[in-house]
Amino acid sequence: MFGWIILGIVVVVIGYGIMAYNNLVRQRQLTQEGWSGIDVQLKRRTDLIPNLMEAVKGYMSHERETLEGVTQARTAAQAAQNGTPEQRAQAEGILSGALGRLFAVAEAYPDLKASQNFMQFQGELSNTENEIQLSRRYYNGTARDLNTAVESFPSNVIANFFKFDKVQYFEMENPADRAVPQVKF
Repeated sequence: MFGWIILGIVVVVIGYGIMAYNNLVRQRQLTQEGWSGIDVQLKRRTDLIPNLMEAVKGYMSHERETLEGVTQARTAAQAAQNGTPEQRAQAEGILSGALGRLFAVAEAYPDLKASQNFMQFQGELSNTENEIQLSRRYYNGTARDLNTAVESFPSNVIANFFKFDKVQYFEMENPADRAVPQVKF
C-alpha cells in the first residue's frame, strides 16, 4: 500500500513537471511571437520614413537639420534591430522624437500639409504608430506571463533546471518619447 502512495506522488510530481515545462515553453513562444510583431511594425515604420522624407524634402529644403535628425535617428533604429528590447526602445524613442519634430516643423509649410503624398505617408505613419503600440502591449503582456512563471514557485524550479530566463519589457526610457507624434492638418 505504501508503495502505491509513493508511486502516486512520483507520478503527480512528474506530471506537474511536464505541465510546468510545457507552460514555460508556451510562454516563451508567445513572447517571441510578441517580439516579432514589434519588430515587423518597427521595420514598417523605418521603411516608410524614406518615402516621407522624399515628400518633405522639396518643401523644406532649408530645414536641413530637422531632416538630418530624422535620417540619423532612422539609421540608429536600424542599427539597433538586433539589440535588446531596452536598446531597441531607446533607439526607437529617439526616432519618435525626431519624427515629432519633423511634423512640428511641417506645420509652417501649408503647401506641404496639403500635399497628397505627405498626407498619405503621415496617415500611414500614424497607423503604424498605433500598431506599434498594440504590438508593444501584446509583447509586454507575454513577457509578464513568462517572467511570472519563471519566478513563481514551484515552476521556478523547472525554469532554473531548464535555463528559462526572464525577458526584458519593451519600455521607453524617456516619458516624452512615449507620446505618439502629433499629426495635425
